[in-house]
Amino acid sequence: MDIALRNKRFFIGLLVFLFISCGGVDEHEDSLVTIETRMGDIKMILFDATPQHKASFLELANKGAYDSTTFHRVIHHFMIQAGDVSSRPKFKKYARRLIPPEFNPVLINRRGAVGAARERDRLNPMKRSSVQFYIIQGKKFSKKELTTDVARLNAALGRYLDDGHHEELLQEFMGLQDSGRTEELQQRALTLKEDMEKSLHEDFENHKITPQQIKAYTTVGGAPHLDGAYTVFGEVVEGMEVVDKIAAVQTDSTDKPINPIYLKMKVEVLPKEEIERRYGVDYPDLKK
Repeated sequence: MDIALRNKRFFIGLLVFLFISCGGVDEHEDSLVTIETRMGDIKMILFDATPQHKASFLELANKGAYDSTTFHRVIHHFMIQAGDVSSRPKFKKYARRLIPPEFNPVLINRRGAVGAARERDRLNPMKRSSVQFYIIQGKKFSKKELTTDVARLNAALGRYLDDGHHEELLQEFMGLQDSGRTEELQQRALTLKEDMEKSLHEDFENHKITPQQIKAYTTVGGAPHLDGAYTVFGEVVEGMEVVDKIAAVQTDSTDKPINPIYLKMKVEVLPKEEIERRYGVDYPDLKK
């Protein structure tokens, strides 16, 4: 087939897909998605700023593709992941769908954020999303954690401890490492930031962090290391206590819950004013 013709057909198909998926919802309405589980319901909205992710998710939700799938990856104080449609023969073809990233610096991985899962960079350098999704539970961070380039700090820590002037510190860090107290080790390394900068003549500041991220991650918490790498396309508006319950279940060595947590989805189209009134969602266009 001629490449130009094939690309044209793909483009037309994409337009049809977007039209069908978003059809019937005007600018004064929005889709409210309810995820029903044995542990309770989670309600969420999806962002107009990420139209391809929103359209794909609503298409599969309305077709029932996510029904009877499970939260198959759960990590406490991080996130819960679901949407493996490959487990359902009728919808297996959708598991191969890849969606171009729709990064937005305003849409971050704060607590309650809904994001798109994807393959790692080595297999997916374009950071294209799959149809699987995650909900952030997260944890709170200190301002120092957020304003420090932790990766660079950790990389330099060995040089700092091994310069012959920090024998006691070296023994302290070895003890923390040997006992598996990695969280304490990281917090201890952060207390040495200023001393390491002076000693090694390096800057360990995270110059990319924004005031919005600092405010969100020090107050409600989240997973800042995912920002700019995974597309955030929605948010939970009710049911975070259910997310917390799911995040706390017992899992195996692959982070899969020992007792499966199945889900079912329902999509309602409601006036934005009603969603705003019920859940405190802010739709700026309603105030023009």
